[in-house]
Amino acid sequence: MSDPTPKHTNALIREKSPYLLQHAHNPVNWLPWGDEAIARAKAEDKPIFLSSGYSTCHWCHVMERESFENEEIAAYINEHFIPVKVDREERPDVDLTYMTYVQAASGGGGWPMSVFLTPDLKPFFGGTYFPPENAQGRIGFKNLLIELQKAWMEDREKVLASSDRSISKLQEYLDGENADTPVETDALVQKAYDDLSSSYDYHEAGFSSAPKFPRSSPISLLLRIHLAWQKDEARKSEADWAAEMSVKTLRAMANGGMWDHVGGGMHRYSVDGYWHIPHYEKMLYDQGQLLWAYADGYLITQSPFLADVARDIVTYVVRDMRHEKGGFYSAEDADSYAQEGDDHKKEGAFYVWKASEIDEILGKEEGSIFRYSFGARRDGNARPESDPHNELTGLNTLFRAFSIKKTAEFFKKTPEEILDIQARGLKLLFEARAKRIRPHLDDKIITAWNGLLISGLARAGAALGEASFLKLAAEAAQFLHDELCATPGKGLHRSWRAGERGPKGFAADYASLIHGLLDLYQAEFDAKWLQWAAALQEEMDSLFLDKKNGGYYSVHTDMAHSVLRIKEDYDGAEPSPNSLAALNLARLAAMLDHKAYADEAAKIITLFGKTLQESPAAVPVLVMAADFLERGKQQIVLAGDKSSPEFQALAAIVHHRLLPHAVLLHADGGAGQAWLGSKNEALAAMQPVNGKPAAYVCQNYTCQAPVTSGEALEKLLA
Repeated sequence: MSDPTPKHTNALIREKSPYLLQHAHNPVNWLPWGDEAIARAKAEDKPIFLSSGYSTCHWCHVMERESFENEEIAAYINEHFIPVKVDREERPDVDLTYMTYVQAASGGGGWPMSVFLTPDLKPFFGGTYFPPENAQGRIGFKNLLIELQKAWMEDREKVLASSDRSISKLQEYLDGENADTPVETDALVQKAYDDLSSSYDYHEAGFSSAPKFPRSSPISLLLRIHLAWQKDEARKSEADWAAEMSVKTLRAMANGGMWDHVGGGMHRYSVDGYWHIPHYEKMLYDQGQLLWAYADGYLITQSPFLADVARDIVTYVVRDMRHEKGGFYSAEDADSYAQEGDDHKKEGAFYVWKASEIDEILGKEEGSIFRYSFGARRDGNARPESDPHNELTGLNTLFRAFSIKKTAEFFKKTPEEILDIQARGLKLLFEARAKRIRPHLDDKIITAWNGLLISGLARAGAALGEASFLKLAAEAAQFLHDELCATPGKGLHRSWRAGERGPKGFAADYASLIHGLLDLYQAEFDAKWLQWAAALQEEMDSLFLDKKNGGYYSVHTDMAHSVLRIKEDYDGAEPSPNSLAALNLARLAAMLDHKAYADEAAKIITLFGKTLQESPAAVPVLVMAADFLERGKQQIVLAGDKSSPEFQALAAIVHHRLLPHAVLLHADGGAGQAWLGSKNEALAAMQPVNGKPAAYVCQNYTCQAPVTSGEALEKLLA
């Protein structure tokens, strides 16, 4: 499968990033992003060819195979350009800068990203994947290189003027987008609901046509809208529809082929509108955010199905994505070798099945029943539009094609018998699949993505009463504290692999980790997590905050080689650092009675007011932040020994409700309460009542009389 004595080795061999190491034996003389590459470009008067991707990116693998392993193309790049490889997961700053340019210049983006820069790092041409030769109206990569080299040599002044203009216009546009615009919370929540409702797929669920991504934050926003509106008789039908859109989407994703029915975990997205055929990559950030969404869905519905999906996500990440010391790895590839001796990988090879394989493993009778219920056909189940390159011909991706009831009726069995056949079949297929060649695992540990998973584990653990999830979240947080910081808890870094830290952390790393720590504190009441979150917020402010205009730059102020200053707002595959920061600040303000944090959150919301007014569905986490800032006035304080059964019973009542406008605090009678009391005076005097753990339910720091029974607490929360 690979040559034991590579013909070529370049400078990437010294890197830690799995993506960069994948390219270390290309004939292209790649350099990593940094001083050496930039100095060479200036000294040799050559443009930089910047290629950005990540180790589990399917089209990155394709472009590598077609162009970067092509000796002729590599020789041309080496002679006329300074080739630089960037792992977008390790250096989101570099990727964001030039992706912003590519999207502005071409109207689209994606990976691999291919950008050509002057030695001063200003872009003059960019795109994504290019085929090696001209094809279907697209310029081939070889011809593109020749044309750009010609322009650089013969039309230098025009190229330089164009690159200067691109950067100044882009910065002007970015600054203009962030014009202070006051917002009215009720109006933007209504528009977010209207926009999501109008984009909802009534037939298949989800909020787009193909491809369909598992965007969790719109689901969580709609569930909060459901709670806010359900007591208003005039809005009851809208409230019910908000919940129905969310829950149907959660169910559709988990029933479809995007869900790995054999091993758990959600694939990256569905290539079709039916959730049947996925792009088979698995990303940690998806698993973390989906845990949040499925936990919220469970709290609204009490559905055992949604709870089981959350549990299966945890089973998957613990089994396949966890470092022994507690951190979680980044991603698993979509592509793998179908069998020993193959010369290149195929997408989905690890996950798909021939009908004959299923029959052989399960036996003909049970195989037939299993295939019927999971949509596996003799000729394969990928529709032509889902498989344009015919990679899945004759192969099946499992999805729940028919219900247990329908399958039982068809085969004249009881539902219990069908459930047994399905469970047995999935177990046998898991054992058979374990013998296949696994997809590549990107084993770097990224702070932001671990922060999102810590949040998901904490929320799901609290909602489902799963103490083991909270332990996993705490161990991941401790790993980040000890290994991802320059000194324990301070000087956060972006990534870690094989004992070494990667670049310094970015705004997204701080925001996501603070978000996770706040959820972890509210789930298990260890004050050290809240203290660390508050300390990280101070550190984040010192590095990224625009103190004059508000909002956070994605990259810290002393970052070298930065040609654009960007404040992100779009909540895409991950929430933007500004959206999460606004929500974190609003929550910290309520927990620590810290008005300056509330003011900072309000400035972010006003800064991105134009986006909130025009496209709130594009920034659902920012909508949640605005909503919390206006309505998050409830503090619930539990006083007493958190290990006592009485305390646990009170905590369970709070944890088993979705309370989007509340913060949860613990008066432990010790150092944690003393620290909290020094920030939030109201907490200093709260204590158990007659020796029993007590709950104080407060509205804007005005508290009801404390209660010690579950029934009394239920009444107060209702």
